[in-house]
Amino acid sequence: MISATKKWIFLKVSSVILVPLMMWFLINLVSVYDKSYDEVLLFFTSQPTKFIFSLFIIFAYFYSALSISEVFEDYIESEKLKNVANKLLYFSAIIIPISTLILLFKLSL
Repeated sequence: MISATKKWIFLKVSSVILVPLMMWFLINLVSVYDKSYDEVLLFFTSQPTKFIFSLFIIFAYFYSALSISEVFEDYIESEKLKNVANKLLYFSAIIIPISTLILLFKLSL
């Protein structure tokens, strides 16, 4: 399969997965918006919330990295610069979600 086709399929699949996760996140964000710090901490340290929020973060960064790499492909002409930009993008799309999830899981300790 062509690389561009794989990327397109991954974009579509991740966007379909993100829709219910985004709905869950928005509904819960509204519900914890006016709560105290302890109640928000309790919400984010509960087991189902940690799992669903982890999925949300992973798929959101995956989707955004694929989308931004498409912008790089379209608008950066230099292959060398495009490769560096894509590598930095993918590196940050791995490091940021991992560090976010580590912090989230350290909250419950």
